[in-house]
Amino acid sequence: MSDPNFIILYVDHPENSARFYADLLGKAPVEVSPTFAMFALESGFMLGLWSKHTVEPSATPVGGSEVAFSLADNAAVDALYRDWSARGIPIAQTLTVMDFGYTFVALDPDHHRLRVFAPAVE
Repeated sequence: MSDPNFIILYVDHPENSARFYADLLGKAPVEVSPTFAMFALESGFMLGLWSKHTVEPSATPVGGSEVAFSLADNAAVDALYRDWSARGIPIAQTLTVMDFGYTFVALDPDHHRLRVFAPAVE
């Protein structure tokens, strides 16, 4: 079995979400249509944004999920927190220390959780 290399988020308006993620990631999507947008990330991972109104088979919420951004250190987390806060991106969890590291959680336009963290140093 191969490792996952693609995540799809179901969104209300793919074009609006594509603008949000283009600004957030600092890159343009490699594909945009009225029902789908896709980003190719430097890690090789792909991020897809699919209209929740056209996905087949129909998707119903079954649980929560997060898109996680691992950063090098606490200073990088602080800097991104200030940047995203200044942009008006909603923050669901302010800066905090948890057992896995230093973190905060922001929300995209469809309220998908965006966790930013620096792993705990042991």
